[in-house]
Amino acid sequence: MGHPELIRSASEPLAVNLLDPKSLIDTFGLVGVYAVIFAETGLFFGFFLPGDTLLFIAGVASSAAADHLLGARLSLPALLVGVPLAAIAGAQFGHFLGARFGRALFDRPESRIFKTQYVDRAEYYFNRFGPAKAVVLARFIPVVRAFLNPIAGMLEMPWQRFLLWNVVGGVVWTDGILLLGNRAAGIIPASLIDTYLLPVIAVVVLISLLPVLRELGKRLLARRRSRRAPTRADDTDSEPAARR
Repeated sequence: MGHPELIRSASEPLAVNLLDPKSLIDTFGLVGVYAVIFAETGLFFGFFLPGDTLLFIAGVASSAAADHLLGARLSLPALLVGVPLAAIAGAQFGHFLGARFGRALFDRPESRIFKTQYVDRAEYYFNRFGPAKAVVLARFIPVVRAFLNPIAGMLEMPWQRFLLWNVVGGVVWTDGILLLGNRAAGIIPASLIDTYLLPVIAVVVLISLLPVLRELGKRLLARRRSRRAPTRADDTDSEPAARR
């Protein structure tokens, strides 16, 4: 009679949904949070993992609302110490891979998951903001944070300098969102946490995307100006001819 129960309990971790923060935390606890944050920042093929939402849900799971939302409660001190270390170690590993293998690391066929535009976007931010600022800002931009670290290594950013800004960005990003989730859970009544959880997560993701949206706005504005410039030049050239 006990064998079916053992088989079912052993197979439960295999059914975990990697895209669902609740499923990750409920199945693997702190270890799952550490592993996903390391993979998302250190292994560029982990860009699809839920970094921001996982951090926010983990913050909620460290509050009194965890009993209502999840099956287990996480330790806030363990999150505030362990998650930044995982993020820093992951990014440093990504830098090492980029420095070791260079452009060949990204030389792979275009697919539904891997797109060269992700690499181009990360390289653009690196050159646009400069190495130090790009390493910090990339933490708050989904997808870019997975690719920028190996690109920093590929473009020969010294590992000592990368480590400095990696620590700054890693601590601010992880602990900031963890504390936001913990604080939000303390303000919102436990009975209503499910109701407000998705809107709050949407705001967190939107804030993370603000740098991307800002750059897109600048590009669109620059394109409009470039399109209008020839028209204005043509108008000024045609004025003397019309007077003659």
